Amino acid sequence: MPTPMRIFVFASQKGGSGKTTLAGHVAVQASLAGHGRVAMIDMDPQGSLEKWWESRHADEPAYYRADMASLNGTIAKARGDGVRLLVIDTPPAITRAISDVVAHADLVLVPTRPSPHDLRAVGPTVDIAEWHKKQMVFLVNAATPRARITGDAAVALSQHGTVAPVTIHHRVEFAASMIDGRTVMEAKPGGKSATEMTELWSYLADRIARMDMAEAEMAVPMPPKGAYRTNLNALGQRAPIFGRRVVS
Repeated sequence: MPTPMRIFVFASQKGGSGKTTLAGHVAVQASLAGHGRVAMIDMDPQGSLEKWWESRHADEPAYYRADMASLNGTIAKARGDGVRLLVIDTPPAITRAISDVVAHADLVLVPTRPSPHDLRAVGPTVDIAEWHKKQMVFLVNAATPRARITGDAAVALSQHGTVAPVTIHHRVEFAASMIDGRTVMEAKPGGKSATEMTELWSYLADRIARMDMAEAEMAVPMPPKGAYRTNLNALGQRAPIFGRRVVS
């Protein structure tokens, strides 16, 4: 069974959630971790992710240009090109277009700052993910170290869905690294931010592995009726089968 391409869609109604920065960082970390071919699509009209990618001096991750009219075809092309993970960034708004992008997702990632305004804004994104029956994970982002509100935010978000076990803290190095097309893993590989991104990717990679395993199990055909070997006793009579059944 060929390895399927997985699609991560970053979505958030609230502007300033750090969605684009996290999308780029997750894509790069997946590539650095040897996950396979990784690619990105920027569906935000502002094009921040695309502009960042254009300033990079690295072949990975790859980038595909698309709009709503060409998205289906672009996703098919990426799959045909052997892309293992496709990361899609979306604009900070809740529109029909966002819903159409989420419809392609294997996992919807919702970056959320630990603030009352951000927490109140997650509802529409949750509604879209649930409407499409998509798996969703909250990413607590730009948190202040040791601030009580960070823990409170994680608890509040857990009432609406899964919260990633890794918190991304606010550090200037995130914005600084994005200026020249890099990430914190490339600009400051030994720093705390790089460690957080490594741990976040480890969690997301595990999610992918579980998706792949579940699909592989569903693809195993059930044996046809009557395929089990009949158990006979010493007299040649049918007897109950105890323990594990063996397929002939």
